[in-house]
Formats: sequence, C-alpha cells, structure tokens
Amino acid sequence: MQANKSKRPIFQGDVAFVRVAKRDVPKAAQAVPRDGARVIVAHSETGHHHYLDGEGVTLLREPSNPLIAYLRVECATADVIHGRPYDTHETISLPRGTYRVTRQREWIPGGFRRVED
Repeated sequence: MQANKSKRPIFQGDVAFVRVAKRDVPKAAQAVPRDGARVIVAHSETGHHHYLDGEGVTLLREPSNPLIAYLRVECATADVIHGRPYDTHETISLPRGTYRVTRQREWIPGGFRRVED
C-alpha cells in the first residue's frame, strides 16, 4: 500500500488521525506507556477504547497539552481497532508515518466538550 501523503483526516468514530511531518511533533512530547501489547490512542468512558496492537507504533503526548497526541507508525501499516463487540467502528489501517491524534468536540450551551463515544 502506498502511503497517503494527504493532510485529510482519517476518522474512526470520534477520533481523527491527521498525517503530519515528524518535525511537527513537539520536542516535549513523551512516549505513553503501553497497556500490555496495546497502544490506546483514545480512552472510552465505557471502556471500549480505540487501540493498536503490536510493535512498531508509539504514542506520544505533550504534558502541557493532553488533548492532542501523536502516533508514530514505523511498521508498514497499523490497524486501529475499536474495542466494542457491538455497534463498533470499522477497523482502519494507517500506513507508515506520523499522525496527530485528536478527539472531535461538540458545542453545548456554555462551550465545547469532547464527543463521547
């Protein structure tokens, strides 16, 4: 599979992956510990996380901005899985590259809040 060089977001439910250059990752970003073999890119309030299994992927967060994460995919492709047995989001494949990971927000009276999956 050829890597998509587009800046168009790739969505899995409320989680967006936007391809960025390696230099766009803040220098203060630190690797997030794995949950066993899993790299959880978005925690769900109900425990149905968005995650990747296996080696060759690293999630990074900047301590001063916990709303944005960065994902390095160093293997050919990595599958993002939605861990829910029903009403699940389709598994997506990310080609090798660096991605900014964000959650969608929605307007409510009084301001914005993160969309809950």
